[in-house]
Amino acid sequence: MLPSTQIVMSDISSLPDSEILALLRSGSLKHYSLEHHLAPCRAVQLRQQYLLSEHPDSVRGSVPCESYPHYDIATKSCCEGVIGYLPVPLGLAGPLLINGREFSVPIATTEGALVASLSRGCRAVSQSGGIQSTCSYFGMTRAPLLKLPCIRTCKAAADWFSDPSHVTQITREFESTSQHAKLRSVTPKQAGKLLFIRVVAATGEAMGMNMISKGCEKIIEYLKTVEVFKDMIVLSLSGNYCVDKKASAMNWINHRGYSVNCEVTLPAQVIASVLKTSAGALSELNFSKNHVGSSLAGCIGGNNAHAANIVSGVFLATGQDIAQAGTSAMTMVITEMVGEGDLYVSATMPCIEVGTVGGGTSLPPQRNNLKLMAVDHEITTEELAQVVCGAVLAGELSLLSALCSGDLVKSHMQLNRIT
Repeated sequence: MLPSTQIVMSDISSLPDSEILALLRSGSLKHYSLEHHLAPCRAVQLRQQYLLSEHPDSVRGSVPCESYPHYDIATKSCCEGVIGYLPVPLGLAGPLLINGREFSVPIATTEGALVASLSRGCRAVSQSGGIQSTCSYFGMTRAPLLKLPCIRTCKAAADWFSDPSHVTQITREFESTSQHAKLRSVTPKQAGKLLFIRVVAATGEAMGMNMISKGCEKIIEYLKTVEVFKDMIVLSLSGNYCVDKKASAMNWINHRGYSVNCEVTLPAQVIASVLKTSAGALSELNFSKNHVGSSLAGCIGGNNAHAANIVSGVFLATGQDIAQAGTSAMTMVITEMVGEGDLYVSATMPCIEVGTVGGGTSLPPQRNNLKLMAVDHEITTEELAQVVCGAVLAGELSLLSALCSGDLVKSHMQLNRIT
């Protein structure tokens, strides 16, 4: 092997695996730089051998790293320090009828009974004429955090944003960073000498966090040239006033991403034959569990039974930011008995954060899952948000029904156990 002092990085790819591993162990080569010198698959295999060298073969062998054809994308834009990939079971529920169109719902999950339950909910919805849905786009948010010398200066800085000419200027700065980014509003919030600036922007078909973060950096650079901000300290590009990846009253009230409402009226016959319960039982349980119970627990946006199950399953399957399931899953389910034993049900989700381009959607399997959701066209981001909400409604119906009929444990014992 070449002495470490003679190593030319362009020669790394010509070395045998044993010599590259020796370089890694000696510290002459860092594992995170392997992709700069080697083909993606070989880089992943060697990194796994290096990082898992002290683990038994049974552990190393349980992490698959071969036969994954998309490392070239994954290692550039989705993950660092890649040692392999994780196969997650993928189920397909549906069809789910929304606004007269059928959609399939891909769910990546390890929870047995979830896809079967969702499929039952979809069947009940379809036999009831389908879901009607409305959708409004409010834009993605980011809230930089600034620190001013004193509260008077902070107040003056906050007031600066009330001048339309100032907003016009920062709009120009923000939108110069992307042809898709369109600034919608800028709202300052003062807390002592801290100033939070909540920026809202349209980001096209992308979920848009990187896009809006880039635009906010441009705004901050411009503010440094403004007299009232000359002594400011930029504490963080994000001050948690966005609000990102956390359930919050802010997003519950002011929205983030897409705000979707779905509704369906279930005939008594469908409730009895498909869901094995009654409108009265469902309505009482929804109120007692999803409203009273969640209120006692102090939940924000938690007026639902298991919306996060559906949201996280769809997010994983379609390459969304899974951490945003925490905010996107905030849901209120409302039921009302109507007619002769029929049941009206609605689901309100005020901040579904999804995209059909960028991030994990660039991985071919996740992109293909987006394509299979609609048979006759390529699904839009707005439709994706509506499918998420519609699937949540269907999932709520099925789980609540299982609780009413006492079948929850029975179904999980059958579908969520190895033996």
